[in-house]
Amino acid sequence: MDTYINHMASALGSRQQSLDDAGSLGQLMSPAEALRDSGFFTHHVCPDDETALDLALAAFNASGIDAPSVDAIIYSTCLPQNGSESDMPLFEETGDVKHVMRFPASDLQSTCGMRDAIVIGLNQQACTGMLGALRLARCMLIAESTFDNILCITADRFPRGAKYEQAYNLISDGAAACLVSREQQGYRLLDVHHITNGAMVTASDDETVGSYFNYSGRLVDETLQRNDLSLADVRWVVPQNTNKKAWQILSKLLGITEEQAFFPSIDSAGHVISADNIINLSALQSSGKLQSGDKVLTFMAGFGSNWQCALLEAV
Repeated sequence: MDTYINHMASALGSRQQSLDDAGSLGQLMSPAEALRDSGFFTHHVCPDDETALDLALAAFNASGIDAPSVDAIIYSTCLPQNGSESDMPLFEETGDVKHVMRFPASDLQSTCGMRDAIVIGLNQQACTGMLGALRLARCMLIAESTFDNILCITADRFPRGAKYEQAYNLISDGAAACLVSREQQGYRLLDVHHITNGAMVTASDDETVGSYFNYSGRLVDETLQRNDLSLADVRWVVPQNTNKKAWQILSKLLGITEEQAFFPSIDSAGHVISADNIINLSALQSSGKLQSGDKVLTFMAGFGSNWQCALLEAV
């Protein structure tokens, strides 16, 4: 059965900062100039009163999805604390654990009027979580004959005092939403492939970067083999917003041409945790460059350690 991705939208932290601003606030681990040379220029952070749920609501409202038609919500968070709107002072006062079980997916369902939608939380796939949500949504539509539309949403903001750099990448707070459905528009979702190496759960930044090339290469190769394709069959490759120096090495290893690669949001948004793929796929749709039948490969690496890749076809 065919499934499709459409109604893609995103939201970023409402405060935009330059690299120099981030550096002066102590939010970087590398010199600003080094990150600038790697393709990063500005990023977005949440002010103190802006939550991950606020980002999720903004992304959903921008998507144009018909709320009553949603059958399920798969809500992905990279940081476990964003998977609960906990009231820790009240828990500490009462010892009642219900105060640490207020889930944002339920708030989203109620606030946005998705009355008949069930909710599923996904929070142990790090930055690959949105692609994991697409996989689960595809499986659910195949298995559940009464389901037609599944909202996949990811939202994360770094905690106060956090460094906005991970593994030599500039981070933005943000969210992205899309609908995985039976409606034939957007992209046909052909496959999602996933690799986990749990032994790397405590890997250092340098170890993470070192593994990026080997596992990303394996991920792409295995995804293509699963679908009897080669890179020559793929018109567009949409990676995460990763350090351009690392990307240049990986693209040469894989044989990806400069014309195939599409990730235009890196300079203005940086790495938006789990939202990069949707942000860049939406930009590709709007660019006028995408043609019906184009095969698109989009992938992401994340801590844990996880690597996921989705194969799509433009409708």
